[in-house]
Amino acid sequence: MTAFPVFEISPLNRRRWANFRRNRRGYWSLWIFLALFGLSLFAALIANDRPLLVRYDHHWYLPVLHDYPETDFGGQFQTTADYRDPYVQKKIMAQGWMLWPPIRYGDNTINLALTAPAPSPPTAENWLGTDDQGRDVLARLIYGFRISVLFGLTLTLISSVIGIAAGAVQGYFGGWTDLLFQRFIEIWSGMPILYLLIILSSVITPNFWWLLGLMLLFSWMGLVGVVRAEFLRARNFEYVRAARALGVGNIAIMFRHLLPNAMVASLTFMPFILNGSITTLTALDFLGFGLPPGSPSLGELLAQGKANLQAPWLGITAFLTLALMLSLLIFIGEAVRDAFDPRKAFR
Repeated sequence: MTAFPVFEISPLNRRRWANFRRNRRGYWSLWIFLALFGLSLFAALIANDRPLLVRYDHHWYLPVLHDYPETDFGGQFQTTADYRDPYVQKKIMAQGWMLWPPIRYGDNTINLALTAPAPSPPTAENWLGTDDQGRDVLARLIYGFRISVLFGLTLTLISSVIGIAAGAVQGYFGGWTDLLFQRFIEIWSGMPILYLLIILSSVITPNFWWLLGLMLLFSWMGLVGVVRAEFLRARNFEYVRAARALGVGNIAIMFRHLLPNAMVASLTFMPFILNGSITTLTALDFLGFGLPPGSPSLGELLAQGKANLQAPWLGITAFLTLALMLSLLIFIGEAVRDAFDPRKAFR
């Protein structure tokens, strides 16, 4: 009989988790942020201009996943069915039914039945009103939140890997390697990052991956100093010298013996790096140099609030969303810092 492997948590990690939970503000912020982010991952099931499920003429359809021509529902055209069209709705309801998501608008769906000029105030149809193009604000808020967090997480993870590797090489080898790397970082970090991003975004048509690559050119330096200091401190410890004497290679010493010590400081800084990544993307979108035009974005919603002061719901919605998201990340970062702080004794 095969026994399943049992994963045990070390006493040190149990103490860290207990310290994290003691910070009630950070602990609950983590769960709130995970709940909001988890819901945003299923944005297509929450806000969409297509039904989740259609039952027509004894057949099942999934419009949220597949495109169906209008002729499949008794229409006259071979083009993709517009489920918000009263004609198509009448055809489907005559021989079946539709299951709609809670919000019947996608991120770029325009409400053509507005009773007030766009941007229109909140109503029972558009819970947070519409923007200056008649698009539902709540739907764009959900999709924009998802893009911002995914962008920030991707940028944080990739830049952290590069920064940790660069700091490890600097701190472990020292000498000329450390000296040359430090001079390069001093020159590279002295560049006006925001201006360069604006210039590059003006030359190249920006999209998610181009913008991620451009910001990655500068964001990797955040953890270099912390990791470098830890490797400089620990490279001459007795266990490192013993490993060298036994013939262990440099890469094995760096990643097996020294990196776990540096990861404590790295994990402490990561929530704050994520916060900065989201803020930078929002600033670029606000200035018009971020994601492509029409993309759901918190920065673009802020810009609309600035341009339409007669519609205060736009600016208030964007401000409250950013304030909540960034505050949650700051509280989580403080809790992680307390969890890895050796001076915090668990009682």
